[in-house]
Amino acid sequence: MTLYHVEFLPDGRQIPCAPGSVLHKVAHKAGIPLASLCGGIGRCGKCKVKIERGMIESPTAAEHQKLSVAEIESGYRLACQTSVQDNLTVYVPPLVTSHEQQIDLSAERLGESFEPVINDVVISLQSLLHENHCTFLAQLATEINHAHGINVTVADPAIMGAVQTLLNECQTTLRAFIRNGELIALALPDDTPLGIAIDLGTTTIAAYLLDLATGQPCAAEGMVNPQVVFGEDVMSRITYAMEHGSSQLHEAIINGLNQIIKSLCPSAGKITEIAIAGNTAMHHLLLNLPVRQLGVAPYEPAITAPLDIKARDLGLAIAPGAYVHVCPNVAGFIGGDHVAMILASSIHETAQTVIGVDIGTNTEIVLSHEGILRSTSCASGPAFEGGHIACGMRAVPGAIEKICIRDSAVHFQTIGGKPPLGICGSGILDAVAEFFKCGTITHQGKIADSPLVRSEGKNKELVLVPRDKSATGKAITITQQDITEVQLAKAAIRTGIEALLAEAAININNIDEIILTGEFGIHINPASGIAIGMFPPIALDRFRTIVNAAGLGAMRILRCKKQRALAGEIAKRIKYLELMTYPDFHKRFANALYIPSR
Repeated sequence: MTLYHVEFLPDGRQIPCAPGSVLHKVAHKAGIPLASLCGGIGRCGKCKVKIERGMIESPTAAEHQKLSVAEIESGYRLACQTSVQDNLTVYVPPLVTSHEQQIDLSAERLGESFEPVINDVVISLQSLLHENHCTFLAQLATEINHAHGINVTVADPAIMGAVQTLLNECQTTLRAFIRNGELIALALPDDTPLGIAIDLGTTTIAAYLLDLATGQPCAAEGMVNPQVVFGEDVMSRITYAMEHGSSQLHEAIINGLNQIIKSLCPSAGKITEIAIAGNTAMHHLLLNLPVRQLGVAPYEPAITAPLDIKARDLGLAIAPGAYVHVCPNVAGFIGGDHVAMILASSIHETAQTVIGVDIGTNTEIVLSHEGILRSTSCASGPAFEGGHIACGMRAVPGAIEKICIRDSAVHFQTIGGKPPLGICGSGILDAVAEFFKCGTITHQGKIADSPLVRSEGKNKELVLVPRDKSATGKAITITQQDITEVQLAKAAIRTGIEALLAEAAININNIDEIILTGEFGIHINPASGIAIGMFPPIALDRFRTIVNAAGLGAMRILRCKKQRALAGEIAKRIKYLELMTYPDFHKRFANALYIPSR
């Protein structure tokens, strides 16, 4: 078969590929992770590359929509829409390359509680009885009980597949892994039990590798949820599942998880436990459960209790006898990720009035008042994660994270001090707040006339970085549609907060603290959130941020039995508030669209 060769600049990497291969996938095989918020369907426009040499097909409808005429004439294409039909030389602009998530692996964030669900012991093969009437697994169980005092009541027969290989490498001792009386895995004596905690988000997945012998984090990995190809939010994916079945969404997430597991630990067979926390939609699609009831009021999950499932039954390629612990759901779209966030932030323990906001495509909010936990969720969309924003990107080096306007000039700060590539969630929030303060954005969110505004035909744009100072060679701007996306997102969040306060019969004066988390939450300037009306106007010293609290909670659940049990108790304590059916929801939401909220 004829193979074409693709060279990627400026790296100079070359890779062969079959005719018809999608350029986006070819880049990933070459080790160049191109950004993609839409899952490769041409909707986000973030995988823009320039074809320097070679013939390609005519632009698709999606490319005509996302690229200007000048860009197309200059050779720009969307990698996800480009089919390789020739030897190509492709230039990848800095903005297009995705980056690893900023993940804090500080062990002290996990707390002191460490009581692993997995026991591991070294057993001497010379001590086995070798009785003819007794199976090898039964002999192992007897030896474990005799030598270590652990009562093994059952052994997973799947572990026998690795026994001969292990014995060929070490004929004297083996390490055995026991979970709640079940022998689930065997390994070489020097191997240590490993586990993975996963924050299964609607847009992104964060996974953390832990040493279950010590409880210490070892590594972390992030990726875009591959389900985004079926829809950017939970309702669009549920709708797709209702119309086409959920098998494709289930397979997409299983394939994605196997990919991230393999990246974290090439010897995936050493993984003996996984803990997963996600909202109810992600939970159901992971387990291939029916989701139709999640698509209509009262949005009831099929299962709320925590589950322990054999990883092999889900199709996850880890130790054959290993389990996946799926964190408990609550109601509506409030799932295990919300429970994990509460656990990590200790909101369940506070005597104060505290609000926790985990900002993402699906934002979850909890209010703790007088020991009562009340929670709701809102569809805030992907704007704060870089989606639906013309120059938007995730919070990675080169993203504009802070903006202020002084003396009619825009001043900005990028993550890592790198040249500006685009703008992330905190930057877009700052920008809207700053332009509102100087009168360039009205209370209705419209762009007014100003020296800071430029016109592109009938459209107005706010210029943050002129093209000669941008790392991409193009001006970084904010459009009218960008502002609208921010208004929709911030209105959803503010409406959720106000509804919870009303349900508890209190007001903003009662709030002692607001905790912000999520990839966007760790960079946010609370003052900007207050200025545009996303947050109630309380003192800035009452705001606190926690880096990926849901992932942190999942790690605690992975490494400690007591924390796992506590998560189940927290889920039962939460009083769920369905926002869409809440009295005056539409009026509250409409008022919250204004800058600031009315």
